Amino acid sequence: MAEVKRIQVSFTEQQWKLLNHFKGELGESDAEVIRNIVMSWLAEKSFITDSVKNKIKNGNK
Repeated sequence: MAEVKRIQVSFTEQQWKLLNHFKGELGESDAEVIRNIVMSWLAEKSFITDSVKNKIKNGNK
């Protein structure tokens, strides 16, 4: 099993209300929702694919 890192994040009341709208759609728990939003944003901005491409280019696995 992969090592798990925990972080503390603070949201305003308005931000929290917005995030709660995604429960059930992006995950069941608060952590799942936030994790999925972050991963989706990284994928949308091509950070994930760029990182993989660079590793392949440089011969790292």
